[in-house]
Amino acid sequence: MIKHGLAFKLTRVILSCTAFIFLAAFGYTYLYSRDQLLRDTQINAANLTLAAVNKIETTLNGIEKVPTYVARSLATQNLEDLPLQREMENFLSTNPEIFGSAVAFEPYAFDGKTLYYAPYIFRERNTLKRIALGSSQYDYFHLDWYQIPRELGRAVWSEPYFDEGGGNIPMATYSVPFYRYVDNRRTFTGVVTADISLDWLLDIVAKLIPEQTGYAFLVSRNGVFVIHPNKHYILRESVFSIAEALDNPELRRIGRHMTRGGEGFVSITRNYASQKIWIYYAPLPSLGWSMGIVFPDEILFAEIQRLNRVKLAIGAAGLSVLFFAIIFISGNVTRPLRVLAETTKEISRGNLDLDIPPTASQDEVGELTRSFRDMQTALKDYISDLAETTAAKERIESELKIAHTIQMSFLPKKFPPFPEKQEFEIFAALEPAREVGGDLYDFFLIDNEHLFFSIGDVSGKGVPAALFMAVTKTLIKGIGSSQGIQPSEILNAVNAELCIDNESCMFVTLFCGILNFRTGDLRFTNAGHNPPVLVPAEGAPRWLEVPPGLILGIMEDASYDTSLMTLKPGETLLLYTDGITEAMNEEKQLFSDAALLETVSSCQSSTLEELISSVLTSVRHFVGQEPQSDDITILAFRYRGRP
Repeated sequence: MIKHGLAFKLTRVILSCTAFIFLAAFGYTYLYSRDQLLRDTQINAANLTLAAVNKIETTLNGIEKVPTYVARSLATQNLEDLPLQREMENFLSTNPEIFGSAVAFEPYAFDGKTLYYAPYIFRERNTLKRIALGSSQYDYFHLDWYQIPRELGRAVWSEPYFDEGGGNIPMATYSVPFYRYVDNRRTFTGVVTADISLDWLLDIVAKLIPEQTGYAFLVSRNGVFVIHPNKHYILRESVFSIAEALDNPELRRIGRHMTRGGEGFVSITRNYASQKIWIYYAPLPSLGWSMGIVFPDEILFAEIQRLNRVKLAIGAAGLSVLFFAIIFISGNVTRPLRVLAETTKEISRGNLDLDIPPTASQDEVGELTRSFRDMQTALKDYISDLAETTAAKERIESELKIAHTIQMSFLPKKFPPFPEKQEFEIFAALEPAREVGGDLYDFFLIDNEHLFFSIGDVSGKGVPAALFMAVTKTLIKGIGSSQGIQPSEILNAVNAELCIDNESCMFVTLFCGILNFRTGDLRFTNAGHNPPVLVPAEGAPRWLEVPPGLILGIMEDASYDTSLMTLKPGETLLLYTDGITEAMNEEKQLFSDAALLETVSSCQSSTLEELISSVLTSVRHFVGQEPQSDDITILAFRYRGRP
């Protein structure tokens, strides 16, 4: 693993903090400048759009007056062909915004003889040209600019279209219907039109919108592009077709808002130009169209990006200067520390006799040097003491292991212990919490008909408890081996012996009994120990009722009673210490008597070894990772009866 010195860490911290402060200030100024630029752009876009809309609206209002005036004239007087055309030429001469104008009559409405009559005057280069519309190839009766005002009965602007057979250019037409009274009935007679060139609209917009900042476009009431820098889009594509092709619901939503006369300033991340753009759009009320101004993101924020590059260059240069300054200063500060570190490294390898370089400095480095010199002396003394302590500890641990072996040798551990006896079976287990413990159990044959057994728990743990346990077991074995003695007499005698010179006030709880395995008679007594569990051959386990008795080793005049019961073949007696029922888990909850009964009930038909193993497994599972807090001892015997 790479190790970094103090100079490196100091440099890293200072540069990191400085860079963080710089980036935070840079980020704030960038976001603030960006927001301010967007606000200014929105205001400028609104002003540009409003200027373009006002310019177009003013022009269109003037254009609309021309066909309206002609329609009113035709409603009250009949003009012949040439005077009508000359009047139309005069209107076009005085209104250069109008590309062309036509007066289209209903079938036979002009002179009663002509099916089609629609003189059309339009501009071609710098002159006015006359043509007659209406033929089987150009049936104007079914065209939108004629049919829609006839059906609606009012003047309307048409959708943009390419007038093939007429002006042969993309245009939009304003059509005004006119009526005459025939047989005192108001009858539709025809329409008067005024055409505007889409190129004329493009020139108006181009003069208002600088090309270097973006571009403008117009969409019709149906979302069709009327004006767009990409000529391929004009009258061929719509906002919705582009949105469908790109699967862009954002563009589709903006298109709906524009065609409904909405106004807004929005951004589009993925558009038909494959770049992020900002759009300001507003409606043209006369035409029912919508105008939008597009600002590409890279052009809009170009100045900010250039300024950011300058800021980053200045910041990088500043950090470089700061880096070399920190390296120079930290090198001078940390040089004595590096020398001290090399010296202490040798000391850590065991070279305690190495001289630490002296220093005359009175700052923290000098204090540290003198402290290391004092530590070197103290370390020598500590190592010497530690060697002696370690040797003593190893000797104690060895003695504890020997004590554990000796203590375990006191207890019966061969099973089955009496294979020749078919009247009963017995099994036991002991798990000390430390190297040596205070729990005990024992069993032996008094004669050919009587089995003595006992289980006990000495107060405390460790070596004192182990010694007290050894004394107690020896006394029980010596006193209980006499024939004809009662369990209560055994405890009376043991208690008297334990109370002699018991200045440490240690005590032991004990349960013992003598079983006549010929008849099943069981005599037992108790000295403050947990009551055993009686497991019948059939039925639920239950606690054995035991006579009251004081713990051993406290009062010399304590007396104990013997109880008598007869075991039935197949019945089992389970003896245990409180290390079972008081075992605690990580939540400091006890295993409890109820859990012991439940565990015994679930495996009461098992062998004694399986029964004890199940109880120990349940305790370990309940405790989990919590260390064992007390010695655990368990003994079980089962009466089989005479063979």
